[in-house]
Amino acid sequence: MCASPLSLKSRALRLLSGREHSRSELERKLQRFEEEPGSLARVLDELQSKDFINEQRVVDSVIYRRSTKLGSVRIQHELQNKGLDPDTVRSAVTALHSTEFERAREVWRKKFPQAPQDSAERARQVRFLAARGFSGDVVYRVVGRDPATE
Repeated sequence: MCASPLSLKSRALRLLSGREHSRSELERKLQRFEEEPGSLARVLDELQSKDFINEQRVVDSVIYRRSTKLGSVRIQHELQNKGLDPDTVRSAVTALHSTEFERAREVWRKKFPQAPQDSAERARQVRFLAARGFSGDVVYRVVGRDPATE
């Protein structure tokens, strides 16, 4: 006889041991293992009551891991995809705006050794930063800067 399958709680704890997950993410990942209707909701309620599932920790974790590489737009999109409360996402992203320029400049400096020399190179650098979720005005301020004046 084969070993018994993992319980929903065991699966949830295994996922949570790797990184923070929102309740919505756990529901999506564990839904296919639910054998009895309502059992998944009960397990998640229990984990949430014991603070194993914590929305603010998910937000903090994403911001900590991603803010050095991505702009506010991409981070906001990631947080929204995790099914987090829109007000929580909005306040987290608002806090990120104050450091957007410095973060974009640092990402740009790591990738490009010098300012663009022609319009094709400028366009490439603009696309690079825009693809990472930095706002248009920040991207143009970073790429348009003259490093000799810093």
